This record gives sequence, C-alpha cells and structure tokens, in this order.
Amino acid sequence: MSTFGKAVEVSLFGESHGPGVGITIHNLPPGITIDRDNLEKILEARRPKHSFATKRKEADRFDILSGLFENVTTGAPLTFFIENSAADDSEYEKGRIRPSHADYPAYLKARGHPDHRGGGHFSGRLTAPLVLLGAVSETILAKRGVTVGSHIRRIHSLEGSSFRDSPPDEEKLKTLSASDFPVIMPDDEKRFLERIRQAHEAGDSVGGIAETAIIGHDTALGEPFFDSFESLLSHLLFSIPGVKGVSFGLGFTASRRMGSEVNDPLRYEGSRVSFLKNDAGGILGGLSTGMPIIFQTAFKPTPSIAKKQQSVDVEKGKNTTVESSPRHDACLLPRVLPVVNALAYYCVLELTIRKEGLEWTR
Repeated sequence: MSTFGKAVEVSLFGESHGPGVGITIHNLPPGITIDRDNLEKILEARRPKHSFATKRKEADRFDILSGLFENVTTGAPLTFFIENSAADDSEYEKGRIRPSHADYPAYLKARGHPDHRGGGHFSGRLTAPLVLLGAVSETILAKRGVTVGSHIRRIHSLEGSSFRDSPPDEEKLKTLSASDFPVIMPDDEKRFLERIRQAHEAGDSVGGIAETAIIGHDTALGEPFFDSFESLLSHLLFSIPGVKGVSFGLGFTASRRMGSEVNDPLRYEGSRVSFLKNDAGGILGGLSTGMPIIFQTAFKPTPSIAKKQQSVDVEKGKNTTVESSPRHDACLLPRVLPVVNALAYYCVLELTIRKEGLEWTR
C-alpha cells in the first residue's frame, strides 16, 4: 500500500519517469500557515550537489492542488504534485533486470506489466514528496519546540563521531540540517568525501549510516503494542529505498554488554525526573522518555554502478549483463538525510496527535 497513518493519513503517488510524483496529506487541521519559500528550501536540501551525485537534475517545481488557500490550510486534503522534468529512460529496457533493484520482484508483482523506467513507483524519486510531508509536519510541530537533525556517522568502513560524543541541542541540529554534507566533526567530512570520490572514479558505490536525533518532543509518545515509537518510525524509515537497518540508542552494541552497563539510571532533580545517561536512545517500552531520541539508519551502496554485472532478461528468457551509466549517485547518504528527518518529523506529529488530539494546533 502507498498509504500510511491514522491521525494524519498520507497517500503517495507517481513514478520515477512518469509526469511527476506527489502526496496527499489527510486530516490536517485548518488554519496552519504554510510558507512556500520554506518548502522550496527544504526540498532543495534533497537535490544533488556533489560531483559524485546523480546527473539527473530535477528542478523539483511543485504545485499545491488542494487544501491550501491564501497560504493557510483549509482542512481539506493537502495535495502536492512535483513535476518530473529531467527524466531519461534511454537506458531502461523492459524485462532487463538491474541487480539489487526492485526490478525482478516488481516484475512479478505487476504480473509482467511494471513501469520499468527507473524503478517506477519503487524509485527513490518518490522520496521528494516525503520531504514536503516532513516540512509541513515540522511547521506544525514548531508550536511544541520539536527539532530533528541528522549527520553522516559512517561511510563504507570509515567511522565518524556520534551524538554519544557530542549530545544534540537545537542549534547543533539546525546547523546539521542546513549543511550539504552534515558531519559532527569537520575532519570526518574530508575522509568521507575522499572515500566516496574513490568509489565514484572506480565506477562503484558505497553505503553508510546516518544518525538522527529528535528533541523537544512529548514524553510517553507511542501506542503499544504494534505502534510503539520504534515500530512506527522503523516502518516509515524502511520505506526509503536503500535502507537495510534501523537501530535505537546503543542498538546492536547493547547485545554485547551487561544489563548493569546499558541500564539508564534515574534521579530526581527537584521535582523533575532525569536520566543520568541515554543508552536506550530516548525510548523505553516503545514510549518516548523525554530524553533525545537517537537512532541510526543504515543505507546500502547505490545498486546502479558503472560496472558490468551478471543478470537476466525475463522478457527474452535469457542471461545478460547490465551496466549502468555514471549518472547515478555513488553514495546515497548526503541526499537521503533530509528524507530521514522528514519521516521523523511526521512520526512525531502522527503520535502527538494520537495522544493529544488537535486542540494544541490552534
């Protein structure tokens, strides 16, 4: 299904090489002022900016088809449409399967009739309207002081700094969100960029890990059992093409430690309960504790590479080789962080409205 949510339901539509992509956001409260210039600025953060990025340069012009009048939400479904103006389907052939893409299972699911151009509805192009969803969610959550920010923690085998070494605050998260290549320590940028450049020049690609922090949110957000904070956010994050893993706090590292090492002690500071550390990543029992929510998202290397790979042609029923043009990203991380941030904002909005209703949005 290309729909999600209960309190704020969203419907995603479009294909990579069709007329465009878009999203409809249902059940938004009326009276929310939407700054179009801010939407364009946030959408710009997702566009390619480095020499190793995709050569597909979409302008990402968007229209608002419904739900907004005089820059204010009306309460009707808010629909965005983003034009595809730079699609090039010359290297795609129906039935010719690209390794590690959705091509083969998509061909089967569509009973032999998929939109094979650039992955169709399975394409990363569909993340553009998700960024607009995040921008709208961020605008509404500003009333509660919620801030989200991400940085590149790992590229290939190179490890960078973590929020564990440099705890997040609003200024730091906003600085990261404004960066074209967000890292905590400046030295990480040079090392990471060099590794990506090496892969690009070799016609190959690399993956990595993004780390994200959410601050300013309510406590006790989450709906046990199946819509816990981790469950809902992980569900959203795994919708991003290329995501292969999500962890919270210490993540898998916790499995190699003792309970006495990973438990987060509590104490009173006046009448306020505080945690002495945050190895849990701000979530216990599927509910937010009020501490920063820290999570990591692992991305695989871009599967479109300029190397010959063994594959099949399911239309002709024969073996073949596939070699992508060099116009694809050598690393997804710099471009997907705005998408991760967007879905984190939306997750907080969805769970906040489920808990508090809509009155606070007035």
